[in-house]
Amino acid sequence: QSNTDQTHFSSSGTATYIPPTMEAHSAGGQAAPKRVLIVGAGAAGTAAAWSMSRPEHAGKFDVHVWEAASVNGGVATTTRLPNGAEINDGVQGGSVAYRNTLLIHKDLGFDPVPVHMKVSFGLKESSWNNHGADKETELVRRLRNDIAKFGRVLRTINKWEKVFILVPISRVLKMWNFSQDFGDKMIYPLTALFFGTGNQTPHVSSAIIARVFLDPDMRLFDYDNERLLSQTPEMFAFRKLGEIYAAFSDKCPGVTWCHNRPVQSIVRGPRGVQATDMKGTTESFDSLIMACDAETALKVLDDPSFMERKVLGNVKYYDDVTITHSDTEYMNKYYEVDPAMDDTYFIHSDEQDAKKLTMSFNLTNYQPQLRGSWSGDPIYQTIFLNKSQKSSWTIDEIDKDKVLLEKWWHQFAHTWKHFAFTVPFVRFLQSKKNTLYAGAYTLFNTHEVAVISGLAAAHRLGAQYPFKHDKLAYQQFELYMQVHHGGKI
Repeated sequence: QSNTDQTHFSSSGTATYIPPTMEAHSAGGQAAPKRVLIVGAGAAGTAAAWSMSRPEHAGKFDVHVWEAASVNGGVATTTRLPNGAEINDGVQGGSVAYRNTLLIHKDLGFDPVPVHMKVSFGLKESSWNNHGADKETELVRRLRNDIAKFGRVLRTINKWEKVFILVPISRVLKMWNFSQDFGDKMIYPLTALFFGTGNQTPHVSSAIIARVFLDPDMRLFDYDNERLLSQTPEMFAFRKLGEIYAAFSDKCPGVTWCHNRPVQSIVRGPRGVQATDMKGTTESFDSLIMACDAETALKVLDDPSFMERKVLGNVKYYDDVTITHSDTEYMNKYYEVDPAMDDTYFIHSDEQDAKKLTMSFNLTNYQPQLRGSWSGDPIYQTIFLNKSQKSSWTIDEIDKDKVLLEKWWHQFAHTWKHFAFTVPFVRFLQSKKNTLYAGAYTLFNTHEVAVISGLAAAHRLGAQYPFKHDKLAYQQFELYMQVHHGGKI
């Protein structure tokens, strides 16, 4: 494989850039495999590589994945703690509607484990939960009228989604004159549960919140006009993500996985792409899938277009940190923890500014490798959002001797601006300069969106969509293709 591009001259003397695979095609008379570079081996990049490596595409693609980390998975990782427990961090699980994710994992030999979503919001007189009538709290009874009205407002938002996609949830609460307690103690914590990255909950698009309840493909809960939430819906927990993502390397024939190989620069020509790694090695490709975050894409592209700078530059990232610990005393101080209720999620609102929230998980109630088998102290994971708001964090109150792991994350936020100035315009970046974009940031931050985006990029390069037999998976894929690739299915 050549590390340099080749330039050929026509009879008129005009120079023509021809990547190595194009040269092989013209010289040998047989179509050479399409040489594809995927930047990033997270959920999007691995899905794209897996799709192009399927048996029906044998000899069609020569796929190379360049990943800066030492393993596949991106934010989906497994870590062994000092106490001997193995945990998934960064990604825990998801809705049973994540059909594309579940089908790929099944193909790799991993079935998910069912788990019920049990949530504890607030503390003491401000507490509430999703356990139904038997566990109804005084806060829910006091805010009953607001709860019923919000259900009606959600239906209005859903009906006029194209308008409300630009309206943040904080504006909706003011427009319909909801009480401050309803916003601070119920809606903002609920929003954080689904879209909490960066502590930007007041700015999350109201249309996206409506979809959590009203979109049949995205819905997690049925809205309860008396209690807001009254169900503990079945979801799934991932098995060990480290093993799942290692399996991609083992079960994707024809894919070259290059770990510890960050990209330094990418130059795109009219008929191909040159990528240079941090060691200065340059290789040529026919097509490029940028399955990394938007910031990295802009950083490494040598010649981003005006649209690329605007669309990708609008994706705003924030630094969050997770502390994995066994400090039950800290949990009892800031959350309503009742062992009999077997809660998995906990949401805490800052006493001085209720719009600033902290989230925690009880991993021993959630993750399959721990549930029912872990005999040590409970293992919690607390997420502190947005480093710029660090002054309001309670991170220093966690007993240092009980801290098991500290890990930082760089995540984008679901503000209304993201849905106004990035999501609608991603489609206009696709296939320009031999480049396709994939990743959760193209829509919203779920594992399923990342996976679908990778399958969509592979499809644009000629890979057949593999799950037409699954109605929901195919519907989700069709919708993504329509929104982000102009309906090319």
